[in-house]
Amino acid sequence: MKARWLIAPLAIWASQAQAEKDFCADRPGKSNPTCTLDAGKVQAEASLIDWSHSRDSDTIEDETLVGDLLVRYGLTRSTELRAGFTSYGIDRTRDRHSGEIDRQTGSGDLTLGVRQSLRDGGPSRGAAISLQPFVTLPVGRTPIGAGTWGAGVIVPAQVFLSKAWSITVDPEVDAAPNEDGAGRHLAYAMVANLRWKATQSLQLAGETYVRRDDDPGGHETKASFDATAAYQLGKNAQIDVAAYAGLNPATPRWQLLLGVAQRF
Repeated sequence: MKARWLIAPLAIWASQAQAEKDFCADRPGKSNPTCTLDAGKVQAEASLIDWSHSRDSDTIEDETLVGDLLVRYGLTRSTELRAGFTSYGIDRTRDRHSGEIDRQTGSGDLTLGVRQSLRDGGPSRGAAISLQPFVTLPVGRTPIGAGTWGAGVIVPAQVFLSKAWSITVDPEVDAAPNEDGAGRHLAYAMVANLRWKATQSLQLAGETYVRRDDDPGGHETKASFDATAAYQLGKNAQIDVAAYAGLNPATPRWQLLLGVAQRF
């Protein structure tokens, strides 16, 4: 009888350990996955470097972000809490005519959100879908921070074509901060991501991104093609790279990122 009382808890613990979710990071790329963390799990994801380059007939701009951090916490098996913050950013703009350089530094805003899994899918379970509302709080300063609060919602949906291939789409609608820091306006975006699990450790993806921003100071549409690669280090860590190519003048010509993720 005593042996049964000892074995039963061990069996339950082993069953729970086997049911642990696969490692799943938000990065790299602009698309959001549908996955949520197991209850009680914490995951930190950070850009070690995030550099973007823009130019037009008048200016050349380079923006570098360091320590762009996302922390995720599994509240239940289908719900996670999220907090994101840009630790430090440098914005450098050079006037192509005068050669004058303007350099500004600062931190970004704080983003708080929730991801709720509405349907947990997989190669053998079909499509997956989640709901991801968020709010941004103006703790940073321009040009890295927005200067006022904003809010939005993303609805990631993933279709599994096979064990190796999947498609994710991410429609998004925002009450985005106005560029002058006073008030908000409508902005909406869509990402379409095709992901290939090349090996157990390596995932490659290509995606297209479009965002329409109806700022009162000037409406703008950004579009890019993105290529990403992520390599999983064991069961709980990942290193990744990404390159974004702008498809129109309103979008940075290039953006290069290197980052890591760790589950605890």
